[in-house]
Amino acid sequence: MEKESSAKARGPLEAGKGPKQLEKLWRSLSCRTTGIYHTFTTNKKEVVLEEGTIAFKNWVKTGTEVYRQFWIFDVQNPQEVAVNSSKIKLMQRGPYTYRVRYLAKENITHDSENHTVSFVQPHGAIFEPSLSVGTENDTFTVLNLAVAAAAHLYENPFVQVVLNSLIKKSKSSMFQTRTLKELLWGYKDPFLSLVPYPVPTTVGVFYPYNNTVDGVYQVFTGKDNISKVAIINTYKGKKNLSYWSGYCDMVNGTDAASFPPFVEKTRVLQFFSSDICRSVYAVFGADVNLKGIPVYRFVLPSKAFASPLQNPDNHCFCTEKIVSKNCTLYGVLNIAKCKDGRPVYISLPHFLHASPEILESFEGLNPNEEEHSTYLDVEPITGFTLQFAKRLQVNILVKPSRKIEALKSLKRNYIVPILWLNETGTIGDEKAKMFRKQVTGKISLLGLVEMVLLSVGVVMFVAFMISYCACRAKKVK
Repeated sequence: MEKESSAKARGPLEAGKGPKQLEKLWRSLSCRTTGIYHTFTTNKKEVVLEEGTIAFKNWVKTGTEVYRQFWIFDVQNPQEVAVNSSKIKLMQRGPYTYRVRYLAKENITHDSENHTVSFVQPHGAIFEPSLSVGTENDTFTVLNLAVAAAAHLYENPFVQVVLNSLIKKSKSSMFQTRTLKELLWGYKDPFLSLVPYPVPTTVGVFYPYNNTVDGVYQVFTGKDNISKVAIINTYKGKKNLSYWSGYCDMVNGTDAASFPPFVEKTRVLQFFSSDICRSVYAVFGADVNLKGIPVYRFVLPSKAFASPLQNPDNHCFCTEKIVSKNCTLYGVLNIAKCKDGRPVYISLPHFLHASPEILESFEGLNPNEEEHSTYLDVEPITGFTLQFAKRLQVNILVKPSRKIEALKSLKRNYIVPILWLNETGTIGDEKAKMFRKQVTGKISLLGLVEMVLLSVGVVMFVAFMISYCACRAKKVK
């Protein structure tokens, strides 16, 4: 009778059947986990930039449609500014949208010994009327790019006198009227056309662009070390840019299309942008659900364009002590060195995160985080960027000049906004479905199985403890 009661107290462990049943269940669950882990490992191999992988196929030519939207700053009071050095009244007009990055990478060359692949990225832009507020023939009153740059490129007083006569002869002034197409992609400047010695006569914010290439890039494939996949080894054959001093001149990170897998929220994502002639970085901002795919949103922090006083790491980006007031201004970056000496300054749209005194020279600017910040939505397991918004503003520095009449009445320096752009791309619905099926769905199942195994382990432990206590109580009695 005591033996019978003791057996009943053992419950699930009765007659040795419990351990066998639990072992069978454990093996079943373990097999499923092993299968999922095998799939997960296979997915890990798929992020390597090698012929036949998913990553390589999407890397050669992105399957995501990428658009570049432009907002042009139309100057409302050009005469007042030129004569009285007044505040510049700006009216933002846009978006004007182009499809970009639709061309496949070219000159792809593999180096199996060093585990790298080299390529160039062709440039092309197709106007999208249905996504634009007007046509490429819409006109704007904007800064005269050639006249504004003349005082910077040629500082010799005698040369400026000669240039001034050519500016007057061509009837050029501080501001001009140009079509969208001319402003973006280039026009023959009447002033430069009169210069007696050989100079480029075509001017445009992005000239030349179409039928050109960016690179050569050399990036790591990740075959020997997955933590290096897509990281740039050299750009145009060099590890440095020759624009900045110290570590600011280094080419760091990837091109932002993807990052090494297993991204953690604490990681700082570094990437290189040839548009701004430097490497930048992004930090974790928020968890986002993108078409059923959990992604991490990394944002470009305000510290990226901060002054050396706010961020000592930026001291080597400081190149203009007069304009930036001994490098205390923040929010703008002088990239003249990589633009053949032209006084081009890059900032976030509407001078987001810039010094308040820069905004004081303008009316019509309203910076805000939601519209004007840059972000990357990165899937943490693969490191793929599934959605992004790259937002930049192009500005030109204009300084007073005693010898050039068009600039003679200015009483201060202006960092004049020309336009800002928003380059965006989002994974398509079909690709998102495939991604959920092949990656996130299986990873989620792996997590579920782990929870089941943990739960079974807890149940087994509790059952064992109850049986053990019951046996001990019965034995005492």
